[in-house]
Amino acid sequence: MSLKDELHDLYTNAHRRLPADVLEVMDRGAAQLLATRLAESALGAGDPAPRFTLASATSEEISLDALLAEGPVVLTFYRGAWCPYCNLALRALQQHHADLTARGARLVAVSPQIPDESLTLSEKERLAFPVLSDIGSGVAKQFGIAFDLSDELGALYDRLGFDLDRVNAGHHRTLPLPATYVIDRAGVIRWAFVDTDYTVRAEPADVLAALDALDETRA
Repeated sequence: MSLKDELHDLYTNAHRRLPADVLEVMDRGAAQLLATRLAESALGAGDPAPRFTLASATSEEISLDALLAEGPVVLTFYRGAWCPYCNLALRALQQHHADLTARGARLVAVSPQIPDESLTLSEKERLAFPVLSDIGSGVAKQFGIAFDLSDELGALYDRLGFDLDRVNAGHHRTLPLPATYVIDRAGVIRWAFVDTDYTVRAEPADVLAALDALDETRA
């Protein structure tokens, strides 16, 4: 089953369980975010990737430059461990981690969560790649994918018990769009997936194809 199919099943099952008033708030928030056209203005193929250094789940400082020194980088942004769609997408990338590394690539995930939350996620999902903490979404802002939840949607997330104020170290309203980038060793974005819909994610097969295209370019 493709990641797209798994995400669709998750969406369908979740919407069967959620009350109508909750769905209405989520749908309004999704429509408002779509109207911003943020995905269209985000960094994309051909743009230089902003350089960054962030703390990993184990408090190790990891820089994009250090990752690029070892090969191309697959950089994926996710909202947090509280988001089941994010967890499913990270699990799918983990399942393809050997295929990514066989192509010489380094995979790294970034979220606005504190390192302790990232560590819990990494251990639970047995992730073999670094999970970095972008507190305040500064790096996400550089990529043009950070946005603020509406007061209505933020209040709903509080009511659902996501506790974003704690897990995001006080930056409880700012999140990144779902986004995945393939960055070549020169630091240029060669492939990008960005979407305002949090229920859709980059398909691992498409990421692998983008890495294969890098090899064809070098040939």
